[in-house]
Amino acid sequence: MSFHFDHLDIPEVIRVTPTRHGDGRGFFSETYRASVFEGAGIRDVFLQDNHARSSRGVLRGLHYQAPPRAQAKLVRVIQGEVFDVAVDLRVGSPTFGRWVGGVLSGDDGATLYIPEGFAHGYQCLSEHSELVYKVSSEFDAGLDGGIAWDDETVGIPWPLANPSLSARDGSLPSLAESNSPFTYPL
Repeated sequence: MSFHFDHLDIPEVIRVTPTRHGDGRGFFSETYRASVFEGAGIRDVFLQDNHARSSRGVLRGLHYQAPPRAQAKLVRVIQGEVFDVAVDLRVGSPTFGRWVGGVLSGDDGATLYIPEGFAHGYQCLSEHSELVYKVSSEFDAGLDGGIAWDDETVGIPWPLANPSLSARDGSLPSLAESNSPFTYPL
């Protein structure tokens, strides 16, 4: 099995596309192999798996978990399609406050690797979407944080207007109002 690793404009964020072997019955694909990911520079040990289902227009984010239990993530869509982003929160980074991302789809099985020091969010583009993602630290509500999804200084062009948000996501502070717990380099 093999994977293709594409470093995005913020090179620490990596899009991983697996090889799929298919025929009339469907397909088979590896989605993660620690030794191959480590060889590509993804050395995190993943301790928790999450599964989320959303309907069209739902926007979740922009979330992070602060040190000492910061989380790297491997995010993959298994059904539907989402617009998935990562925002650099590492104070002192040359890309601080910038975002990268794009569409993830169950049709191609690509995974987005988001290292520690980034906020993560996504918007469901299809009728429904399901995401599964690995994180490198277990969830800790006391370290859970985020920034506003619509922060003008970050400037994410979310594809769908008037997103459906949780009360929490609708009240997160802007990047300027927040105190990022991450410094560059980590």
